[in-house]
Amino acid sequence: MTSANILICDFVGLRFGADGNPDHSEVKAYIEAKGGVFHQTGIAKAGPLDPGKLHFFYLPQLSTRDELLAEAGEGRYDAVIAAATFIPAEARFRLGGVRIGAGTGNMGSASWGAGSGEGGEAPLMNTPGINSRATAQMAMKALLKVRPDLPVDRLNALVASGQFDTGKDLRHYPTEKLEGKRLAVIGYGNIGREFARLGQAFGMLVTIHARPRHRKWIELEGFDYAASMVDAARGADALSVHLGLGAFDAGQQKYANARLIGDEVLSALNPGAVLINYDRGELVDVSALGRALASGRVSHAAIDADLFNDGGTISGPMLPYLKLVEAHGQRLELLPHAAADTDHPSRVAGAKQAVDQIYAAVVEHRVHNLKGSLPPGFVDMGAKVPPGIGGITPRHLAALADDQAIAADLARSSALVAAFWERILAASEQERQALIASGGEAFAEAANRLSTLMRRHQLSGPFTSGSL
Repeated sequence: MTSANILICDFVGLRFGADGNPDHSEVKAYIEAKGGVFHQTGIAKAGPLDPGKLHFFYLPQLSTRDELLAEAGEGRYDAVIAAATFIPAEARFRLGGVRIGAGTGNMGSASWGAGSGEGGEAPLMNTPGINSRATAQMAMKALLKVRPDLPVDRLNALVASGQFDTGKDLRHYPTEKLEGKRLAVIGYGNIGREFARLGQAFGMLVTIHARPRHRKWIELEGFDYAASMVDAARGADALSVHLGLGAFDAGQQKYANARLIGDEVLSALNPGAVLINYDRGELVDVSALGRALASGRVSHAAIDADLFNDGGTISGPMLPYLKLVEAHGQRLELLPHAAADTDHPSRVAGAKQAVDQIYAAVVEHRVHNLKGSLPPGFVDMGAKVPPGIGGITPRHLAALADDQAIAADLARSSALVAAFWERILAASEQERQALIASGGEAFAEAANRLSTLMRRHQLSGPFTSGSL
């Protein structure tokens, strides 16, 4: 039997329960259904522990470095699950850690070589894709708040007070739709791809910059590919960055992707463009953003980055942006990394997946969603993401193949669409008109059916090879 003590130092539910606190009941029940034990206290106050079980200690109020080290110092816990809380290097976890979400910059334990996960004794894992759609939707909401630029609040006030005449006054409020506007997306990861698809749904012309190996899939999804960030930004009406920090360079004391969005990229945008950074605050050169706002090259910037307050000391990647507030005010929208971390269903799903990954790592020494290097004694099981996030996987196709009704529906609709076009290709020009007249409606039915099936079963995007 395997025994282990796991610290959970962030909320595993964000919707408030009857007691006025964030509701952790779904994750508690999930742990207990797996045979684990859920404690609403720390290990020191838990009393005798049932041997041969995984014990989860729920302390979501831990925040500061001193609090973390007082609770989790000296290797008291074997593993940790965190979301936004920073895990200091001195807090050691010999069997691993999971970050609920994609980035791992806050997972600073030396047990896995800090946030990079390189060279440690324990595996560092994350739960990529769990909150990708929530984050992408919040980023799109930031764009929709300012584009189209119809002054909704002012018009509402005028209408509510009876001070508006549609026939005479509406001409003073022209606006433009998103359709036909150019959107630049930097990065083709889970969130970048989801955001690009939202822009596409609004009829925007989407250009994506990513590594060359992604070009085929980017273009197959109907996006334009840009070989550089400047090429992507050129003539864009909005730019959204989704790169991640990249590796940390200890010599230069900076992340590989820090300040990549600088003067050269921003100056390539259309005048009056919108900048969205719902990834990591460090990705944007804040001084360059200040210059772009002052010149009008950027008319509005929406930033979502961590901000910490430890005993009155403010820190975090949002801190440099605060100096822009006085000069640019309402043209800045600053959020405390809320887009990914305030959606209750995403947090619950991510916490459940983190529990599964901890079980697999502790009990079976199998690691899902590894970040960094694989420690000795563990087996890398590859990525594990929700269906449709990141594209199409062998595991997803195998699951669909196991459902004969779905597989047959896909096969039948595909065959009808293919057969129609094969007949068209084989026919003479005179015969085509008759074939279209007689078979056009059946083709349209099959094509719509196939499109719905593909969308319903998340069959779009790049194919990601991996284990079943």
